Amino acid sequence: MRRIFAGFFGIWMSVTALLAQDGDAIETVIGNQLQAFNDRDLQEAWSYASPNIKRLFGTPDNFGVMVERGYPMVWDNKDVQFLELLEVNGGQIQKVMIRDANGTLHTLLYQMIETPRGWQINGVQLLPGAQLGA
Repeated sequence: MRRIFAGFFGIWMSVTALLAQDGDAIETVIGNQLQAFNDRDLQEAWSYASPNIKRLFGTPDNFGVMVERGYPMVWDNKDVQFLELLEVNGGQIQKVMIRDANGTLHTLLYQMIETPRGWQINGVQLLPGAQLGA
C-alpha cells in the first residue's frame, strides 16, 4: 500500500512541477508581449502571437492597429498581475489583471497554445464588467 501511495505521490509531484513550469513560461510570454507593446516594438509583440493570429492579421502593423484600437489597456499597460492559470477543454487560459494608462483595472483571459516555438498567445478576451477604478 505504501508503494502505491508513493507511486501516486511521485506522479502528482511530477505533474505539479510541469504545470508550474508551464505557468512560468506562459507568464513570461504574456509579460514580454505587454512590454513590447509599451516599447511600441510591434515585431517583438508579433513574435508571441500564435500562427492563427498571424494568419488572421497578416502583418505586425495590422496586429498593432487592432491591439491599439481594441485593447487599449494592453497597448498602454502600466501594471500587470497574473491571476490563476486555468485548464479549459485541454487548453491553458491565463487570467491577467492589467492597469491601463488611466489607472483603471481590467481583467483579461489569455488563451495560450503550445507550439514548436514554445507557448504563444492564441487570443485575448476582456471580461465584461471587470473594470475597476484606481
